[in-house]
Amino acid sequence: MLPAVASGLALGLSLIVAIGAQNLFVLRQGIRREHTLAVALVCAVSDALLIAIGVSGLGAVLHAVPWLIDAVRWAGAVFLAAYALLAARRALRPSGDVLGAGDESIEAGGSVAAPPTRSRLLPALLTCLALTWLNPHVYLDTVFLLGSVANTHGGDRWWFALGATIASFLWFFGLALGARYLARWLATPRAWRVLDAVIAVVMMAIAISLVWPR
Repeated sequence: MLPAVASGLALGLSLIVAIGAQNLFVLRQGIRREHTLAVALVCAVSDALLIAIGVSGLGAVLHAVPWLIDAVRWAGAVFLAAYALLAARRALRPSGDVLGAGDESIEAGGSVAAPPTRSRLLPALLTCLALTWLNPHVYLDTVFLLGSVANTHGGDRWWFALGATIASFLWFFGLALGARYLARWLATPRAWRVLDAVIAVVMMAIAISLVWPR
């Protein structure tokens, strides 16, 4: 039991700790302190569901309908490209609202400005769900790879799944809560423009990689 849990925890962390669309969104929400716990919970629960699908053997159904993965791939590419353009727009035309370490806006000169405009909960959660469920790499990692490795543990496969699920919860909540400490270094409009520019480049690169001929 314990070896299976430890194995699932280790493999889950090794797969999830990487720069990607989902992690960047969680990071940005954590830095802005907007719906942090709700976003982390959506990501972690989504991973748990996908891991359960893979371990239960339902992942084989996806192999039988390859067009479904292609549909997800193109939908994900379109969504990521649109998100990248929005991030690029924020980088080129910042609103001037920046969330500082003390939950208040700080302009480049150090003066305190008006509180930043907070995003609403529902759009944030829908964006989080789209970045998770429209990313074919998520299916490859959680449903296929983790599911396949879990089934090598025989009767302990669900303990393996538990370890992988714990890894997801630890990572997403750790990333979301830990990101708050980065706010002090992102307390100027210039810093947020750089962050949004990085997000735009990474999101667009992922979008292109999803549809680029292999």
